[in-house]
Amino acid sequence: MPENAHPAEPATALWPDTALWSAGAPFGRLITAMVTPFHEDGSLDLDGAQKLAAHLVDAGNDGLVVSGTTGEAPTTSAAEQLALLEAVREAVGDRAHVIAGVGTNSTEHTLALARQAEAAADALLVVTPYYNKPTQEGLYRHFTAVAGHTSRPVVLYDIPHRTGVPIEVDTLKRLGEHEMIVAVKDAKGDLVAGSEVIAATDLAYYSGDDPLTLPWLSVGAVGVVSMSAHLAAPRIRAMIAAYLAGDVREAARLHAELLPVHAGVTSVPGVISLKAAMNMLGLPGGPVRLPLVEATEEQLARLKTYLAQGGVKI
Repeated sequence: MPENAHPAEPATALWPDTALWSAGAPFGRLITAMVTPFHEDGSLDLDGAQKLAAHLVDAGNDGLVVSGTTGEAPTTSAAEQLALLEAVREAVGDRAHVIAGVGTNSTEHTLALARQAEAAADALLVVTPYYNKPTQEGLYRHFTAVAGHTSRPVVLYDIPHRTGVPIEVDTLKRLGEHEMIVAVKDAKGDLVAGSEVIAATDLAYYSGDDPLTLPWLSVGAVGVVSMSAHLAAPRIRAMIAAYLAGDVREAARLHAELLPVHAGVTSVPGVISLKAAMNMLGLPGGPVRLPLVEATEEQLARLKTYLAQGGVKI
């Protein structure tokens, strides 16, 4: 049975001491940035989304991000995002944290999405405004505008290779003073800058880049918002658990074992390769929406090679 199928009784090592596992991690340690399943005609597959959400929680995820980048948020409407969020909440209930991606490059639009998500979400993921390249003061005002008009905690999403602008250390320190801004999903990959913010604030840091999860843990991060956990949640959870238990050698072994999975998931930009893998495994995924396009035969062959090397059985 593939490791990503519905598991039997989980191994004890995957379910460590609750207090140790949850300490300092407001949304758990392992969070999947969930794909948005579509039907073959491109319409939203809410039934598939519910099945996938339940599967991911059964596999060991503490939380799910709905309508993030991996969820193709830029090509889903506000109405679709609300329907998806409500469906996922219904599917997982209180078994997992549900985090709604609401960030856009318009503060007013972000506020509107934040308000509509409040009833069903436990927290809001707000990405740096993209394309319009705001100053650091603009970023500060954007994030605090959202945080000041919501009853849900805010997770900042720092991913400058997509947005064009990093959230700089001093700005993160300022933002960390806001009572509703509680965490950062870091896809910037600057462990030195992140270490400085971790030391100076109470912000909980989550790796936003699967291959860097273990390095991030070593400097004080609390977990990961993962793509690869669609395919390898038990091993990612075991890696985090090993590190927390002080077994760094085992954590490093699992880290190395998972590298081909991470490479496969990102072998084609966007969510293209991940959705291809989901479809190969018979999990809810479906097509991508334009401007993304389906993987070519050559890309699929490369993906299969990576996944085989990483122990994911197709």
